[in-house]
Amino acid sequence: MNIALFGATGMIGQRVLTEALQRNHHVTVIVRDPDRFTIAHQNLQVVPGDAADPDSVAKAVAGNDVVISALGPSPKDDPGSMVQLTRSLIDGVRRAGVKRLIAVGGAGTLEVAPGVQLMNTPEFPVNWKDIALAHRDALEVYKTVDDLDWTNVSPAAFIAPGQRTGSYRTGIDQLIKDDKGESRISAEDFAIALLEEVEHPRFPRQRFSVAY
Repeated sequence: MNIALFGATGMIGQRVLTEALQRNHHVTVIVRDPDRFTIAHQNLQVVPGDAADPDSVAKAVAGNDVVISALGPSPKDDPGSMVQLTRSLIDGVRRAGVKRLIAVGGAGTLEVAPGVQLMNTPEFPVNWKDIALAHRDALEVYKTVDDLDWTNVSPAAFIAPGQRTGSYRTGIDQLIKDDKGESRISAEDFAIALLEEVEHPRFPRQRFSVAY
């Protein structure tokens, strides 16, 4: 399968790239400065592109079967920038004629009780709130899209580099916890879940979550 990938230099994006190449997919990594991307592989090409520019997106992703976005907001970003980026990405994918778009989302909007989102609980870290809100607003943009097979993938409350076990659970809008009451996933296993969705779609035009 031919995959276009944004965000390949981030923690999650690096694992998605590794997993995709291990599965023998052909991956086009899209970065602003290809000269600074040092990974080489026979099934990998690196092209210039800017997710904030729909024309640039369309040119970079044309001819691929699916586009994956591992882009996310940072604490320094304007709160509305993630929405603008999401709209640009969707517009560019449309222009390119690619029908599938899979984006990494956030855990903050997952429900811990009926009608109660994780980001609105007292224990949710204050310094993560803006990032959670940005992912929430981006998810709302995706929910308005009916002409693309989009999927938004939310990680557990805690995601970090770790082991690739191949073991995980999936849900929809609820926060998944283990028998210790913890919600966590390694970035490696999250990448497996995302690539499984690429290869065997189960959640078209909806969000799903991944955790142990």
